[in-house]
Amino acid sequence: MYRFFKTLKANYLISAVLCVLFGITLVVWPDISSKVICIGLGCVLALTGVVNLITFFVRRDGTLLSQLILLAGIVLAVLGGWIILDPGVLIRIIPVVIGVIIAVHGGHNLLQAVELCREKYDKWWVALLLGIVTIGFGALLICNPFEAVSTMVTLIGVLLIFDGISDIWIISCISKTAKAVVETMEALDVEAVEIFDRKE
Repeated sequence: MYRFFKTLKANYLISAVLCVLFGITLVVWPDISSKVICIGLGCVLALTGVVNLITFFVRRDGTLLSQLILLAGIVLAVLGGWIILDPGVLIRIIPVVIGVIIAVHGGHNLLQAVELCREKYDKWWVALLLGIVTIGFGALLICNPFEAVSTMVTLIGVLLIFDGISDIWIISCISKTAKAVVETMEALDVEAVEIFDRKE
């Protein structure tokens, strides 16, 4: 169980650090980052569509699956090409997607705050506050009241940095609490063994 928690902790830390690094990149280079991300995604979609089209013409067995591969290839190729030619289309969608992700992270932080409260951690309310603020930031991005793309991308970067740092703090709190619980259980086990030895 403890080993599983350590693996889970490592995964969350990696995710949080990547979130912070990605956020810093967006803050420092908002215009370039947004265009590169959109064009990169467009290239991936277009390439996937081309691969599907090649697969269709190579197999061409007339089955329903083959027809679906053809349809998916056309849609992905057209969508990818559209995004490459006009990355602004995707840029307008990105805040909503990032907002949903950040809001979900905030909800997860709330659950972790509840767990810290159950374990009687002194500063559990800080995790609760961070979760509420994170959900609020996610909702702000979903509503997307910003007209300037650079301002919007910079804000996304700042919120990703906040989300990553808050996750790192909450993970460290949970780690300390879990470690204390494990040490307490080990101490109880030792006492139980000593009592059993004395009875013998």
